[in-house]
Amino acid sequence: MASHRQPITTPVTADLLRGALDVERTAHGLLPHRLPARARRQIPDEQLAVAEAQPSGVRLAFRTRATVIELDTLPTKRAYRGFPAPADGVYDLLVDGRLTAQATVAGGRVRTADLTTGSADLREGPPGTARFADLPAGDKDVEIWLPHNEVTELIALRTDAPVKPAPAGGRRVWLHHGSSISHGSNATHPTAVWPALAAARGGAELVNLGFGGSALLDPFTARAMRDTPADLISVKIGINVVNADVMRLRAFTPAVHGFLDTIREGHPATPLLVVSPILCPVQEDTPGPLVPDFDGTTLRFKATGDPAERTAGRLTLTVIRDVLARIVAQRSADDPNLHYLDGRDLYGEKDYAELPLPDEVHPDPAGHRRIGENFARLAFGPGGPFSVDGDRTRQSGTSRPATH
Repeated sequence: MASHRQPITTPVTADLLRGALDVERTAHGLLPHRLPARARRQIPDEQLAVAEAQPSGVRLAFRTRATVIELDTLPTKRAYRGFPAPADGVYDLLVDGRLTAQATVAGGRVRTADLTTGSADLREGPPGTARFADLPAGDKDVEIWLPHNEVTELIALRTDAPVKPAPAGGRRVWLHHGSSISHGSNATHPTAVWPALAAARGGAELVNLGFGGSALLDPFTARAMRDTPADLISVKIGINVVNADVMRLRAFTPAVHGFLDTIREGHPATPLLVVSPILCPVQEDTPGPLVPDFDGTTLRFKATGDPAERTAGRLTLTVIRDVLARIVAQRSADDPNLHYLDGRDLYGEKDYAELPLPDEVHPDPAGHRRIGENFARLAFGPGGPFSVDGDRTRQSGTSRPATH
């Protein structure tokens, strides 16, 4: 570490982390998890096991006078057989809430998946260092947002000045659950994932439970949300249920009720926003399963179900939105803090015409910005379910949001 001050090594401990629900000690260091151990023991497939360990929204948060910061990590990068090697994941460093520097860590492990067979193999690699230099002098609050798309084991934190955990900022905690879009697919760096953008605009402390391919109404995810302290909660439901073709209408409706019931066990009056899927033309009226369609240069996805089978209970995004709107309307008669947001208000036909989905499913970086801006306006803005004025109104009445 090039500095006139002697480097200080600070153990990476859970009290330096935000956005993680659990941590695991490994042979190399500390591995943040976005699901608790009890839930992880019930995970049925590698898809979710990898996704929850990718630290979307997880960051180190501390106060320091350091001008040089080094973070040693062991990343596990995700690759697909037959496709170019992925770019190294990005570490975003924020000083007093402003993006100030970025770094990457070369090397590490590489998990290569075969999209046709579902198999994967892991190649070992060495740890590396994310280095940030020439930072502003003086006391400051620092956050290092970990790559949203790389499993990241934290080994050592070195600085040229002492570090202490950042004090609680008094911001409301926003707990969000969703699919790969919420996880950050196609976003270029961790603070550019749409929930991170919306949280910054809304002045909220984000806990992001966006799991690529795995927003499937799993009971263990609902229990994790039930048990996680939060002032604001949102669940974005539907796209994975359709593209994985895991349910029919008969099962979907009670599964949504059960998911919401479980969350309400721990958060009986917290503002709870149900968000339906954004526009996705390939699945609007065609059931899943969704399969990759690779032409040798470009990856796209296509739906392979038969639209005629909708009458037999096969799910499409159009059906999902109708069901979710009906469920929320029914439940909100007794639950005034339950709200519904049509995902097409976040990204709809006009947005698709301007910012098309590159692979027909996931937005590009500009699409993430659009979704984040629209969510911040509709949820956190005046009159929205997460607005500060609305929160004050709820707290002054009989339906006080749960705090933990």
